[in-house]
Amino acid sequence: MSERKRIALFGGTFDPVHLGHVHMARLAKEAAELDEVRFMPCRISPHKIGHAAAPAEDRVEMLRLATKDLPWAMVEQYELTGPEPSFSYLTAETLAAREPDAEWFWLMGGDQWEALPRWRHPERLAAVVTFLVLARGETPRPRAGFRMRVISGDHPASATAIRSSCRSGALVRAWLAPEVADFLERKRLYCPHS
Repeated sequence: MSERKRIALFGGTFDPVHLGHVHMARLAKEAAELDEVRFMPCRISPHKIGHAAAPAEDRVEMLRLATKDLPWAMVEQYELTGPEPSFSYLTAETLAAREPDAEWFWLMGGDQWEALPRWRHPERLAAVVTFLVLARGETPRPRAGFRMRVISGDHPASATAIRSSCRSGALVRAWLAPEVADFLERKRLYCPHS
């Protein structure tokens, strides 16, 4: 009997995807011995109301460009194509039902871990996944009934700073895969339109 495939879901707006996201995924892959990390862009994060995201198709393309040389990474579009509203617990339940022999993980930052009790039905999400929580400073506190593993690491990249740099005309290319930076410049995403 073969071992169960170990799959992590990594959700977010990825607006844009940057090297910090890829670094976090790589750290989790190595620490948890994952077979796959599925980058899963959402329509618009309910935690980022008022934030104008790039079009979904552009965010998907940037994810494809950023992960094209990573055989363990893929883009999961369920939250973009599935029923609305999309909630993490429903997404995890649906994907786990499609691949019941896999072992499922949910990759998130420490800030999301702290906010998890405010998510819709976090206990249902916890019934399906083990949480992989990136700790940038303080170690995240365990939570009763939730399987959690801490992943240590940090990266200076910030999607907010990248969008701001685009608007000011000085794109921070060091935080982006070259193909993603080229795509941003070509599409003029986040740039003021003249």
